[in-house]
Amino acid sequence: MRVEDGAVRRIVFDRPDSKNAITAAVATELADALEDLDPATHDAVLLTGDGDSFSAGGDIEAMSEREESATEAYERVRTTLGRVASNILSAPVPVVAKVNGDAVGAGLSLVAVADFAYAASSARFGASFISVGLVPDMGATAILPRLIGLRKTKELAFTGKLIDAESAAEMDLINEAIDPAELDARTADLLETLQAQPTENLGLAKEAIHDNIGQPLETGLRREARIQSLAYDTPGHARGVEAFLDGRTPDFD
Repeated sequence: MRVEDGAVRRIVFDRPDSKNAITAAVATELADALEDLDPATHDAVLLTGDGDSFSAGGDIEAMSEREESATEAYERVRTTLGRVASNILSAPVPVVAKVNGDAVGAGLSLVAVADFAYAASSARFGASFISVGLVPDMGATAILPRLIGLRKTKELAFTGKLIDAESAAEMDLINEAIDPAELDARTADLLETLQAQPTENLGLAKEAIHDNIGQPLETGLRREARIQSLAYDTPGHARGVEAFLDGRTPDFD
C-alpha cells in the first residue's frame, strides 16, 4: 500500500497481482493511514487501487493459513478491519473512493463506508463473503442497510452475486458510474470542490449526520444543535459570513 501525503492524502492499494487483496497487515497499515488526519493540514482522503481492481477483498490464501481461536479472530477483526471502518466513519475530513475496478468483499465495504464513491462504469461490486463461508465485515453490516436498504443488503450478502456500476449507482452504493477515461478528471473535480470548503466544518457536518443515523428525532435535534454550536465558533463560519456580506465568494484557505 502506498500513502502519498499532502492536502489530499492519497492511499493506493498496490498489490495488483492479487487484485489488491487486503491482508491483516494491509488493513493495519490502512487504519494507521486514516488515523492522524487533521483538518488544519488535510482537506480529504482519496482511496484507490493499482491495476484493474479497486480491491478483491480479503486475501484467501492468508485465510487458508490462519489458525486462531474465536477470541483471537474477534480481536483481529476488531483491531484491523473494524478499525479501518471506524477511522473512515470518524475521519474529520471527507474520504473519497475512486473505484478504478472491481470492489468485492472488503473492497465493497470500503466503498460503502467512504463519504463519496465514484466508480469506473466497468467496475463490478459484490459482497462475496458468503462464497467463503463468512459474513460481511469492515462495517458493511452496519452501513449497507442504511445506505441501500435492508432487502438489497440481504440480496448482496446472501447471494454473493456481482452487480455492475450502473446498478450500484441506482441503489446508492456509489454516487456515480463514470466512463473509465473520465474517472480521474471527475474525481479531481470533486476533490477541488471539497478543498474549497472549510474543512473543519465539513468534519462537523459529517459527525452530525453519522451521529444521528437511527436516532430518535429529539435526540437528533439535540445532537445537531450541539455540533452547530461548535460550527458557529469556527474560522470557516466567520469567513463565510464576511464573504456573503461583501458579496463575494468565500476563500476558506
